[in-house]
Amino acid sequence: MHQPLLLARPFPAQLVLAIVLPVAFGALTGWMLSKSETAYLVLSLLGVLGGIGAGYDHLGSSEGFVRGILGGALFGLAILATHSLVDNVAKAHLVEPQWILVIITTVLGALFGAWGGSLRAKSEAKRDDGVAQTA
Repeated sequence: MHQPLLLARPFPAQLVLAIVLPVAFGALTGWMLSKSETAYLVLSLLGVLGGIGAGYDHLGSSEGFVRGILGGALFGLAILATHSLVDNVAKAHLVEPQWILVIITTVLGALFGAWGGSLRAKSEAKRDDGVAQTA
């Protein structure tokens, strides 16, 4: 059984998954940026899984790509906003100027979201083929 597509979920769940979650995870990652390089890097890598999972909420790479743009931008903005509010002394290296981080997270979010959407489309096609063969 597949998880439901994002647009099949209730609107409050859509808001939480598409907006609140990347902002909250970005805020946590930004807070850890001023606390621990290792924690920041681990959370950043977990963000990759989040991008793929977010894309998997969509049927196809193009829908996942758009979702990844939104999630990646929100994630990167939340990292920088939280980091500047909390401490502003990074334990890990940040690119200069720092706003480039948002471009990086947006591009990577789009790519990982597209990958997740592609995985979902392939999975759905296999499931549909299996159903058609058993009928």
